Amino acid sequence: MIHNPNAYRTMPVGIVLRRAPGVTRWVPWVWTATAVLPGAGPADWKVMRREGETVEYHAATLTLELHGADSEAYLHGISAHVPSLYVVMRESTEDECPLDVALVTASPYEAQDYTDSGEEIVEKVPMPHGLIAWVRDFVEEFHQDEVFVKRRRDRKRVDLVQDGIGDPRVGKPADVYASPALKRRRLQ
Repeated sequence: MIHNPNAYRTMPVGIVLRRAPGVTRWVPWVWTATAVLPGAGPADWKVMRREGETVEYHAATLTLELHGADSEAYLHGISAHVPSLYVVMRESTEDECPLDVALVTASPYEAQDYTDSGEEIVEKVPMPHGLIAWVRDFVEEFHQDEVFVKRRRDRKRVDLVQDGIGDPRVGKPADVYASPALKRRRLQ
């Protein structure tokens, strides 16, 4: 598939994280990504809302990038029952900011790649309607279905020659599958 080099769009997206009390003594806090803010300005753990011990932060603003080569993944993502963005986070060593927000993506395939290692935390966050429309417009403009071409076999007969069968150290054709050690024991 040939991809258009102009098939590239970006948008700043704010990431909202919620800190809620844990339900066990071993987990004092539960962190979840709860929302995204399309077109948000810069932020660094700005408190947005506080309700008892639960606090919502505008943790970071990252750039959401759409690439033409990934248009199939975006189409799959916006066709889901709940179209979502995926927020990739890592545990931080700083006490004030327990999580580093590393990436935001509209590609469920890319998000799956980050879940494979087990080192990152990947949260699925529903897309606002305006962001769904933005991604859909990109997909409609740049996505091209790849035509399936069935592979044809060569007419060459590969079953006529038996190369590489057995051990070359065994001399008799009848014992071609025999182990050389077994043959040595028989000769002794």
